[in-house]
Amino acid sequence: MKILVINPGSTSTKVAVFDDEQMIASKTLRHSPEELAPFDKLTDQFEFRARIVEDFLKELGIAPTELSAVVGRGGLLGSNSRRNLQSNRRHA
Repeated sequence: MKILVINPGSTSTKVAVFDDEQMIASKTLRHSPEELAPFDKLTDQFEFRARIVEDFLKELGIAPTELSAVVGRGGLLGSNSRRNLQSNRRHA
């Protein structure tokens, strides 16, 4: 079971892929002020960060369809544990 872990920070995005409990790859993707300058808000960076995470997976030869789960951290969405629980039940 492959799991993608994403930790977006203010100037970097840390990513890792696990196969069961074994980490098979990890990388810190640093973002320069020039790369981030076009984005007015942090939420505007979504497509930019999604693309670099997709590139990381391509480097590893992992298709998104091979992932069993994607886990992320961040506080932009506020409390949504109820929605996560519903999503988990639906996909279990």
